[in-house]
Amino acid sequence: MGGIPGWPGSAIFPGAICRQSFGPSSGPWDSFCVVRCSLAGETAVVELKRNPTRTVRIGSISIGGGHPIAAQSMTATHTQNVAATVEQANALHAAGAGVVRIAVDSKKDAAALQAIRAGTPANLAIDLQENYRLALDVAPYVDKLRYNPGHLYHHEPTKPWQEKVRFIAGVAEEHDCALRVGVNCGSVDPAKKEKFAEDDSLGPMLASALEHCELLDAIGFTRYAVSLKDSDPQKVIEVNRRFAEVRPDVPLHLGVTEAGMPPDGIIKTRIAFEQLISRGIGDTVRVSLTVPNAQKPEEIAAAHAILADIAAGRVRSVVDYGLSSLNIISCPSCSRVENEAFIELAKQVKEMTAYAKDHAITIAVMGCRVNGPGETDDADLGLWCGPTHVNLKRRSAELGAYSYDAILPKLREELDKIIGGRA
Repeated sequence: MGGIPGWPGSAIFPGAICRQSFGPSSGPWDSFCVVRCSLAGETAVVELKRNPTRTVRIGSISIGGGHPIAAQSMTATHTQNVAATVEQANALHAAGAGVVRIAVDSKKDAAALQAIRAGTPANLAIDLQENYRLALDVAPYVDKLRYNPGHLYHHEPTKPWQEKVRFIAGVAEEHDCALRVGVNCGSVDPAKKEKFAEDDSLGPMLASALEHCELLDAIGFTRYAVSLKDSDPQKVIEVNRRFAEVRPDVPLHLGVTEAGMPPDGIIKTRIAFEQLISRGIGDTVRVSLTVPNAQKPEEIAAAHAILADIAAGRVRSVVDYGLSSLNIISCPSCSRVENEAFIELAKQVKEMTAYAKDHAITIAVMGCRVNGPGETDDADLGLWCGPTHVNLKRRSAELGAYSYDAILPKLREELDKIIGGRA
């Protein structure tokens, strides 16, 4: 059978052994596939159709429209370090990345794109972060622009978000770029969140994605994909299913944000991918892992392995993620990380907290000040890393900033308080 040990069975019939043959195309998960499942001596043949999404071209590849699912990753180098960024982009491309994403936070980052473009054949996507106007500087050198609706209100806060999206779409149209509307659980526009119940984290994400689709459609720009990401695989499954029900025509990029270190991060991601792709949902994927820079191609290898297992029927339907044990989430690292000690800290947190493995507690370790403050709000304990200090939180409450050398004892102290309070 192969696949990842511990994951037998089928997304069609739990416990079944399945094999699949494909439709007219040769790549895995093209327009349809046929699944043959054997359960208790009976054989069932099921045809699984992918959502009829529109085709979106990203440089030399196309997604949606029955094209093979593409694996993506993101550079973790400092973008201004052209040599290092080119080296990593080429390593990811060589590993089979259909798209390589690069973060751009400043004019200096943007200025590096021309040289980066000259040094790599990879299809490049740019993460615009908070300054949407940087689209104009980077678009001539890339194939896709990604913006986060929840970040648009930061820059020029009095300007309507609709004007900012029109600007980005206009730049993309002029320079032959695709767009991705990237909605993240921890950075939804506060004005949008206020319209939903406090415990409803998916409603604001879904509403944000849909209204951006409506605007892009209205202005005649349809060369876009959408992503809706959370660190909880079950929420990723739910919000993407809900989106696909309303907009089955829009290509979806799948991922579990801050999935963490392998093998845990791979397993969390696999849970979401199996459920969604087995339902025909998903056109590109990323496995976000907290690994050292030199190991970033492991994200592509993991994505390909998961896709191959799903295509071969080596899958299992996971109905309940079941956070009945310690859950450590951590971001995959990128150029926004201001201290490389973050990756080692994530490993140390996992090792130090092993004694609490039987407690349903979530600890989040985030690498930067862009997403860290918001994306640790839902964790029992959250750490987001700055250049010299690590900020510790309990849910949304700030507990203080501590040096990298002092944070682990303080984290243990707070963890023990939570465990003691539940005894």
